[in-house]
Amino acid sequence: MRPLVLLIGPGQGGDSPMFEHVISAISVPRLGPGRPRTRPVRALGDKAYSSRANRELLRRRGIQAVIPERADQIANRQRRRAKGGRPVSYDTETYKRRNVVERSFNIFKQWRALATRYDKLALTYRGGLVLRAITIWLRALGDTP
Repeated sequence: MRPLVLLIGPGQGGDSPMFEHVISAISVPRLGPGRPRTRPVRALGDKAYSSRANRELLRRRGIQAVIPERADQIANRQRRRAKGGRPVSYDTETYKRRNVVERSFNIFKQWRALATRYDKLALTYRGGLVLRAITIWLRALGDTP
């Protein structure tokens, strides 16, 4: 089984520039024989991922984008009228389930070192993430024999 790939960008940078790298690093092993899946059915993201480049990347790979459009993008599209293109459509019911991922991030960020990103090296930060995952896992196990 392939190890988990964790891509960490610069602490002061945004998430959107790392989007292409994260999508290309996806590898889900199959239960039976066969190569791992590298293409999810859909990608859920908040408005920060609503860029032309991200949407084009998902379209090229055949992945459904469940990403709402930012207010400034809506205003620009409406200002251009017919030349602005069609409004972005996405599955609102699927988008509502994105909170599960956000809550998972919040559990990790309860550890101050991860929330503030004190570590300069990505390797050290990754070590902190692994350590936090272990503590969450051990707490969830509780008194399980």
